[in-house]
Amino acid sequence: MSDFVLLFPGQGSQEPGMVETVARLRPDLLELAAVVVGEDPFARVGEGTRFDQPAIYCAALAGLERAGSPKADLYAGHSMGEITALAAAGALSEEDGLRLVAERGRLMETTAARTGGAMLAIRAGREKADPIADRHGLAVANDNSPDQVVLSGPLPGIEAAEAEADEEGIRAKRLPITGAFHSPLMADAVEPFLSFLQDVELRAPRAPVFSCVTAAPFDDVRKRLSEALVEPVRWVEVLHALYAAGGRRFEETGPGKALAGLVRRTLEGVEMVAADPAGATGG
Repeated sequence: MSDFVLLFPGQGSQEPGMVETVARLRPDLLELAAVVVGEDPFARVGEGTRFDQPAIYCAALAGLERAGSPKADLYAGHSMGEITALAAAGALSEEDGLRLVAERGRLMETTAARTGGAMLAIRAGREKADPIADRHGLAVANDNSPDQVVLSGPLPGIEAAEAEADEEGIRAKRLPITGAFHSPLMADAVEPFLSFLQDVELRAPRAPVFSCVTAAPFDDVRKRLSEALVEPVRWVEVLHALYAAGGRRFEETGPGKALAGLVRRTLEGVEMVAADPAGATGG
C-alpha cells in the first residue's frame, strides 16, 4: 500500500536555528544559496520573500537529510514547498529547485512592491470565509484546514474583512507578508516565471507529487508551478487526495511544524510525524 507521505512547508515556516541545521547537514546548499541569491539569504530571513523562500527550501532539504533521506510513496508541498517536493521526488535537481525558489521569491517580491496588497488568516472554514472574501473583493489564497482560510488581495479589502471578522467574533490575523500572494495581484509574475521554468530540466518523479493547484498529481509541472502564483493553495483537498491515494503515515520535514497541525485538523485515522526542532541532532 502506498501509505508513506512526505510533506514540505512553504513561506512562513522559518524558525531560529535552521541555518545551523543546513550548515551541519547540507553545507553545499548553504554555499549554493549565497551564489544563487547573491548573498546569504539566511542572514536576511524575515526581510522579504526573495530571502525567505530559498532559506526555507534549503532548510527543508536539510530536514529531509536529518530524517534519513527516506523515499516516500507520495509527496506534497504547501505553496513554494511544491518545488521542494518535486526536488525530493527526483523530478528536478536540488540545484534547479533552489534556482526556482530564488527566482519565484524575487518575482513575487518585485510584483508585490508594484501592486501592494496583504493577506489575512481567518480561523474559520470556507463556509464563513468565502462570503467575507466575496463581499470585499478578495481571493481565497490558502484553504489550509477545515478551520483556517487565508484571504489575499488589496489592502482596503483586507482591512474591511478583518473588521468584519472581528465584528462576527471570528479570529483573524494579518500575515507578516507584504503582498497579496496567490491572488490576481500576482499576475505579472506568471509569465516571467513560466519563461524561467523553460530552462529547467524535468524528469518523471519516482512517486506522485501532488499539485496545490489541481489537488492531483502534477501533470504539466511548468504550467502548474506558474499558475500557483495566482491560484489558491487547495491544501485541504490535497490532504484528502493523498488519503484517497493511500496516504496514512505523514512526515513533515520542517522547518516548523505547521503542516503537522493542519494534517491533524483535517484527516482522521492517520499517523503524523513532525520535524525535530531546527538544530536538533540525530535522525
